[in-house]
Amino acid sequence: MPKLRLEQAPAATLPLRFLLAMPCWGIAGGVLLLIDGAAPLHSRWHPATLALVHVWALGVLGNAMFGSLLQFLPVAVGAPLRGRRTAAWLHAAFNLGTLLLALGLRCNARGPLLLAGVLLPLAFLWLTAMTLSGLFAAAGERLLRAGIGAALGGGLATALLGAALALGLAGAQPWPPVLVDVHAAFGVLGWIVLLLAAVGRVTMPMFQATGSVPARAQAIWLGGVLLALPLASAWHLVRTADIALPAVLAAGGASFALAALGLQWPVPAARRSMLYRHWRAGLLVLLPAAPALAGGHGMLAGALALGVGLPLLVGAMALEIVPFVAWIGLRHRVPRGVRIPGVQRLLPDAGKRRVLLAQALAGALLLAALLWPQAWLARLAGLAQVGAWGTHGHALLGVLRDTRAYAHSVERTA
Repeated sequence: MPKLRLEQAPAATLPLRFLLAMPCWGIAGGVLLLIDGAAPLHSRWHPATLALVHVWALGVLGNAMFGSLLQFLPVAVGAPLRGRRTAAWLHAAFNLGTLLLALGLRCNARGPLLLAGVLLPLAFLWLTAMTLSGLFAAAGERLLRAGIGAALGGGLATALLGAALALGLAGAQPWPPVLVDVHAAFGVLGWIVLLLAAVGRVTMPMFQATGSVPARAQAIWLGGVLLALPLASAWHLVRTADIALPAVLAAGGASFALAALGLQWPVPAARRSMLYRHWRAGLLVLLPAAPALAGGHGMLAGALALGVGLPLLVGAMALEIVPFVAWIGLRHRVPRGVRIPGVQRLLPDAGKRRVLLAQALAGALLLAALLWPQAWLARLAGLAQVGAWGTHGHALLGVLRDTRAYAHSVERTA
């Protein structure tokens, strides 16, 4: 397990601006369901569906992954970030691009699609430029660095493909559906799952008291994904919607979920933290997405993965990272010798449990609305999404509020 380098931690505002944007986008997804009702639940090609999917994939998952990565690399990997002072502009470009893309897709608006097609690949290029050189320069943990580097490449490929699709749609020349499939496969497996698997190699033993996947096995899995994903994508384009690409995506996602569940299994009940329970729930939801996708039920697979399972995983990590960032800030702000609260006390388990229960209810209602697409049920699911992400955001803001209050109390008594 790598040693944490707290002295290399970036300024708290760098990861926090992304992590605090995540629940805002979750609320936005719920509002879309409140407005559109069951419309996004009938077809993957409906404008409301395309907007909702990208609100989840970019707004929720993308912000969580950008923020987590920018905190994780310097502290856990020892990889310095280039251009830290530009992080606010990166945040603005990424979130403005996401907003414009969602607006352009839902309203079929040419201007927003054109701007999003420029801003979003720029944001991924920006992230890669900030992180890749430090990743190569860092010492040790070669498998961890290889996995993160591969995920950055997958994210960049996803963004470039998405830009081509957005610009084509803005020019009234939509690309064939098979290219959309390739874009989605690279986004889910080549970006999100690869990054979770790489970072999980450190965070699962550190925060969930699990073991680690043997290095040889993880290296084989990583190499298999890096070989199979582009080959299956090329075959999918040539053969026009062959089953190879869904099979690779399903196998890659299912193997990740099974391996993580296998690591969790031996952990004794007394050591099963709330992060463990969030991940257990997310992985159990993610697992059936694989057979659903392989069986041709793409809408169900998307809801299970993008709407429920993956947000549980990355949202739980945010509930750990934000208190950790706040704790580092307290160490720097409070005079040496003054005892400060531990990380776990900054966000007690009761708050994390409320978030998990709210997310579980929202996820169940979302799946129910997909299986029985009634307008009232879809709007109830949207209301539950607003409540769940509002609970999540309230927990994160509570950490910062309590940390600030503690620092002020120390300064008053000093």
